[in-house]
Amino acid sequence: MWRFDDRFLTKLEYLRVVSRRAFAGRDRADRLSRKRGRGLEFADYRAYAHGDDIRHIDWKAYKRLNRLLLRLFDEEQDLAIYLFVDASASMADHGKFDQARRIAAALCYIGLVHLDRITILPFGSRLLPETVPGRGRARIVPVFTALDRLKPHGGTDLVQSFRQFAARARQRGLAVVISDFLDPAGFEAGLRMLASTRHDVCAVHVVSERDGQVDAAGNVRVVDVETNESRSVEITPGLAAAYARAWQEHAADVEAFCRRYRIAYVRATAEEPFEDVMLRTFREGGLVA
Repeated sequence: MWRFDDRFLTKLEYLRVVSRRAFAGRDRADRLSRKRGRGLEFADYRAYAHGDDIRHIDWKAYKRLNRLLLRLFDEEQDLAIYLFVDASASMADHGKFDQARRIAAALCYIGLVHLDRITILPFGSRLLPETVPGRGRARIVPVFTALDRLKPHGGTDLVQSFRQFAARARQRGLAVVISDFLDPAGFEAGLRMLASTRHDVCAVHVVSERDGQVDAAGNVRVVDVETNESRSVEITPGLAAAYARAWQEHAADVEAFCRRYRIAYVRATAEEPFEDVMLRTFREGGLVA
C-alpha cells in the first residue's frame, strides 16, 4: 500500500510542500527562505559595511560605479512540517484512513526529498506517539513502517490533541491536519487552538462519496463507531435525506470555517485516484507546487 512505484516517486520529487508564511529554519535545505545569507541564488545588493565578508563584494560593480556593493543571496533553509493523521474509528469507514495514510506518506516523502524536518503525529481522543524520521529520502522506510502500524480506533478530540501538541516547545512551521473532522464537540475549537500557535495551518478534509449515504431502511440499531453507544432508529426516506443534508452542511461548514480563519483547505475524496489527489487536487489547493 505504501510502496509507491518509482514512476510516482519521481513525480513527487518535482513537488514542494508549500507554506504561505516564511519561517526561520534550523539547517540548510533545498528550499529558499526570505533570509539573506550564503545560498546559491542571487537576491539583491547592499552597500558594503565594515566587517562584511569581502568575498561577496561585486568587483565588477565597483569598477562601473566606484562603490563597494555586497552581493546578497537567498539562503536555503528547511521547513518544519507537522503531519497530523486522524486515527479515530470514524476514519476506518469507506477507505478514508487508507487515503489519509497515503497522503501523509506522500507529503512526508516530498518533504524528505527537500531536506525538510518532518514530524508525523497520529491522534484520536489524544495525541499518539509521534514519528520523527530524520532528513533525506532514504528515511521514508521508517515512515511506511510507522503508518502501517496505525489502526483507527477510539474517539476524536481535536482540542485535547492540539493542546498536547502546543504544550511542547516546537519550531514553528506548517501544520497539516488530515482528518474527516468528525469531532462530537465540533471541529472549530480545535482548529482555532492550532491556528493560535502561530503555525501555518492546512486542513486536509478526507471524505468519502458514501459518507452522506444511508444503506439501511426500517427499524435498525445504529452504533457509534467511536463511542460504541447505540440506539434504535426507524430510518425513513425523509430521515435518510435529512442525514445527507446534515453531512453536506458539515463538509461546507469545515471549508467555510477554514476560509474565515485563513486556514488553507483541501478536500480529498477516498475514492479519487491517489495520483490525482497529489498532482491535481493538492496543487489546486496550494499545498504543493
